[in-house]
Amino acid sequence: MAHLLISAARKSSGKTTITLGLCAALTKRGYTVQPFKKGPDYIDPMWLAEAAGRPCHNLDFYTMGTEEVRETFARRKHGADVALIEGNKGLYDGLDLDGSNSNAALATLLGAPVVLVIDARGMTRGIAPLILGYQAFDRNIRIAGIILSQLGGSRHEGKLRAVIEHYTDVPVLGAVHHDPALQIVERHLGLIPSNEADETVTRVKRIADAIAQQVDIEKILMVAQSVTPIETTAPIQPARHPRPDVRIGIARDAAFGFYYPGDLEAMQQAGAEFVPINTLGQSVLPHIDGLFIGGGFPEMHMATLERNVMLRNAIRDAINAGMPAYAECGGLMYLARSLTWKDKTCQMAGAIPADVVMHDRPMGRGYVRLKETGKGPWSSLDRDGQPRELWAHEFHHSSLENIGEGIEFAYRVLRGTGVDGEWDGIVYKNVLASYAHLRDVERDHWTARFVNYVRSQKRAWSDQLWATQLT
Repeated sequence: MAHLLISAARKSSGKTTITLGLCAALTKRGYTVQPFKKGPDYIDPMWLAEAAGRPCHNLDFYTMGTEEVRETFARRKHGADVALIEGNKGLYDGLDLDGSNSNAALATLLGAPVVLVIDARGMTRGIAPLILGYQAFDRNIRIAGIILSQLGGSRHEGKLRAVIEHYTDVPVLGAVHHDPALQIVERHLGLIPSNEADETVTRVKRIADAIAQQVDIEKILMVAQSVTPIETTAPIQPARHPRPDVRIGIARDAAFGFYYPGDLEAMQQAGAEFVPINTLGQSVLPHIDGLFIGGGFPEMHMATLERNVMLRNAIRDAINAGMPAYAECGGLMYLARSLTWKDKTCQMAGAIPADVVMHDRPMGRGYVRLKETGKGPWSSLDRDGQPRELWAHEFHHSSLENIGEGIEFAYRVLRGTGVDGEWDGIVYKNVLASYAHLRDVERDHWTARFVNYVRSQKRAWSDQLWATQLT
């Protein structure tokens, strides 16, 4: 099956907009497009999934082993006509000096030709040594084409095309002119998520139309077809639980939407039935056995969250009665007592004894490594009988204050920030709430452990609560 990797000379070059536009334009032509995103990210994949009409899956060398990356790619692209992989940062950027976790390394692993996006603002003849340098840096990487972005007009485009044709052998596959209408607004964690953006469908269509007009789609397909097929021994469709027997509420609205589709699928395979919860407009907590609140931007909606008193109180009461819950980052912020941002404080669910304060700069950012303390509700030992180490990521501008006495933590932080630089994963009753974002991967199938824990606890608390308080 055809596939290619879309990377850039540096971050913020326009590759998300171009990848999104290609996904939508190809889908409009009748192709089944499978999008992927390199690295840990929620927001770009949400937009790519919207454009392609299929969930976008992440390929990440830090949380996944090399073979797991290959097998995930091969399994998830099954049934698609073409797979588009959006890189992160620049083509050769990465954690390690040897580039073992770079976009280039991923292209090599998957046999993917690379389309390089170059933000050409202010450039003319200088674009040639840039391209030649990227080619020469690693001869094993096949830069199969260039897409120019942020062009100043047709004259600028003509000069760049002439320079590239004269000095290099790399074809120009597209030239996208600067157009504010194509931009997706950014905020402190990157692009605004598609679940928050107004007129998402209209914006995706506008971008798709522009990319279709300014990028040679036929040449893109020819590049994508010049690959070696990736084989896998992993089953295409993993076995599902024979019958869902655990109802897990999941917060899905404009405030909360950061979930990895593979994790949700794994929870369903373990027997979970998802019950969507709108924290902004739903006043009654449905009959559930457990609760999952992922990340998002609760600070952008904190006044509305505060006004929804009935749901906040219902969640607090259910947690105090023993309902199992898992919350990541934004979910942790919502379960706390209060949230303060820009000199304004709003009351949150009050299920966790702590207050949240937003800051102008990141408090924790990047990959993390954690070691379980054994105090988490569904902690487990590794194959050697030792506390499990977890590889995850964090990105938060908030911190916790006034943490209650006697709070225990599920994780010791070996790399990263967490709650206080040393600990993460607040444990309160049957709740685990952390700044770390986990992924269900071979190193840690956390979703099955969570679902199993919810299953083991549901008769101990829910029957009495639902019969008396929440009905």
